[in-house]
Amino acid sequence: MEHSKRYIELKNFIQNRMTMNHVYQPVMLTTLLKQNGTATSSEIASLLLGKDQSQIDYYQEIVNKMVGKVLRSHNLVTKLPRQPDYYLKGYSGLNSEEVQQLISLCDEKLKDFEIKRGDSVWEHRSRNRRLVSGSVRYSVFKRANFHCELCGIRADERALEVDHIVPKSLGGADDITNYQALCYSCNSSKGNRDNTDLAGNRIDYTNRLKECLFCEAYKQREVIAENTLAYAIKDEYPATEGHTLIIPKRHVEDYFGISTAEVSATNQLLHRVKAKLCISDETISGFNIGMNAGDSAGQTVFHCHTHLIPRRDGDVENPRGGVRHVIRGKGDY
Repeated sequence: MEHSKRYIELKNFIQNRMTMNHVYQPVMLTTLLKQNGTATSSEIASLLLGKDQSQIDYYQEIVNKMVGKVLRSHNLVTKLPRQPDYYLKGYSGLNSEEVQQLISLCDEKLKDFEIKRGDSVWEHRSRNRRLVSGSVRYSVFKRANFHCELCGIRADERALEVDHIVPKSLGGADDITNYQALCYSCNSSKGNRDNTDLAGNRIDYTNRLKECLFCEAYKQREVIAENTLAYAIKDEYPATEGHTLIIPKRHVEDYFGISTAEVSATNQLLHRVKAKLCISDETISGFNIGMNAGDSAGQTVFHCHTHLIPRRDGDVENPRGGVRHVIRGKGDY
């Protein structure tokens, strides 16, 4: 049998040229082939969702913990323990006309509900947010090593979403410094009720303490870099030229009190300031990065701050040991 030119082209593409990092291409082509060469984007999207196990898991949880539970409580459906199937009680006693009439009644309920609620029906999924570009999404996921930053599950096990650390409803910015990677389950659980941190504790990131030197410094000192949760200023008593402090905007006593989100914000600024310093001063050949926590460690300002101290060849006679020199005589080993 002689094949058409188009068949040969498609076969060659599918077998030899189709590079896949997801199921999208074969699902779309199969849909078009099955529907006489045409399909709407909505139809294709629906079939893609059917292949997305993470979304199936999401709605299975809704079935079992919400709608299934309600209908079981009304004695309308039943489910055997540890079995996936649901059964409509008394279905065998219904005739075909009764089945169709009941389906029509359900359709009417759906239409009435959708008319009353409109798009807000799916607000918990769409989150009414500006679409995050693919490049930004990739950067957020890459920064999180393609793991949920709350539960730690991998992206290939459960779909990741870009979440606002400080929710939009509470004034959070559409900015990569205010984004984190959460799986759909953790993101749904967090919601947008408050600015919950990644450890599950509710944190008010706008908390400031009057008369705190570094709470006031954000308003009074020259800020050389900042993001949603942290800022950078020059140290007033620099150990070397370019000595910079990275400080959480929220008042928190020391490093052990900051959230995962604030750790990420601090790291972002450390990299940003380090890059600027290296561009502006070619003599910089290294850095010390550190913080003090507690009186015995030498902390004098009890608002968490990280020191970024540029180092240069020859700035001390023997730099061996670095931060070990905080204990006299322990630097050389």
